[in-house]
Amino acid sequence: MSSRRTVVINLFHPDLSRSATNRVWATAAREAGFPVRDLYALYPEGTLDIAEEQRVCEEAGAIVFQHPMHWYGAPWLLKKWIDEVLTGGWAYGGPDRLAGKRWRQAISVGAGASEYGPDGSRRYFVPEFLRPFERTAGFCRMEFDTFFRFGAGYNDDATIRRQADEYVAWLRGESVQDRPVGS
Repeated sequence: MSSRRTVVINLFHPDLSRSATNRVWATAAREAGFPVRDLYALYPEGTLDIAEEQRVCEEAGAIVFQHPMHWYGAPWLLKKWIDEVLTGGWAYGGPDRLAGKRWRQAISVGAGASEYGPDGSRRYFVPEFLRPFERTAGFCRMEFDTFFRFGAGYNDDATIRRQADEYVAWLRGESVQDRPVGS
């Protein structure tokens, strides 16, 4: 089975039509053969089909959560998805249906890298804001890794396209370095 079939991308963007970065990343992933599920389009009223979401997760080897960083976290539908889909007796506490799978977080960060860290206005580095996701993955006995790029609020088309190419390489499992400055 190819990695493209075992990877599922759950895209959580509340207004994809206005997002240059996430829209381009999702299009590049689709064009590379990865399934992209726009959860806001699938569930416009916010009522999740828990059984369907769990089925999709069980069939995947890696679950990618693609989203913009909203207030140092995730859009509300992703938080709701975590709360409702990752139930006890399924995701953890036996039978741990996600154990051994990969939790992959792909995040567009609106501000520049210089805004993150002890000298920036955000005071912390991006991975520090992602610890709740890392621990959630760990609790479900999943491997965790991230892909994030800065400047989603102002990058030009060429930069976004380069980021999309890096995103696809990361999805394929190729080594991709995070770009701290000017990315």
